[in-house]
Amino acid sequence: MADSANFAQPPIPKFDCFHDHWEMLMENLLPSKKYWSLVETGIINALENPTLEQEKVEKDSKLCDLKVKNYLFQSIDITIMETILVKDSTKEIRDAMHKKYQGSTKAKRAQLQALRKEFEIHATKEGESIDEYFARTFSIANKMTSHGKKMDQTLVVEKIMRSLTNKFNYVVCSIEEINDLTTLFVDEFQSSLLV
Repeated sequence: MADSANFAQPPIPKFDCFHDHWEMLMENLLPSKKYWSLVETGIINALENPTLEQEKVEKDSKLCDLKVKNYLFQSIDITIMETILVKDSTKEIRDAMHKKYQGSTKAKRAQLQALRKEFEIHATKEGESIDEYFARTFSIANKMTSHGKKMDQTLVVEKIMRSLTNKFNYVVCSIEEINDLTTLFVDEFQSSLLV
């Protein structure tokens, strides 16, 4: 049986100014290292007149915090890093990134409205392949999800069906006749169109 040390370590996700996406990737990476609690709650500080055990817990917590900072610094571009180097802990770094890049609720709502409009008018282009169109559609749907709008598969499948060029009318009608659209997965739908 293969030793777990032989598995490739996941790459550290690079911050691309999409805060929610980056934080989700980091949240998935850091728990595998048992460090995410430091990011959420901060370093465990010993009380006044600590016991030896409390001192050890604080020391271990600070050491883990340095390791997490290393992950964060590897994922953040130098121009952004310069603005957060003054932060003492990973929690402070995360909080600063959150404030800076999360955006206010109003701004997120405005961005979501723009994405909804883009999704509504979105259609295939002449000569565009099915794979390209699905990729463009999912790019918009994923951005909408990151801005708080849950995009279920049925909604995306129905949108794609409505917005395909006329050459797909027969195929779309056949798919609608054969399948229950509420249970049709996007991958199955894409496969049917490609065939």
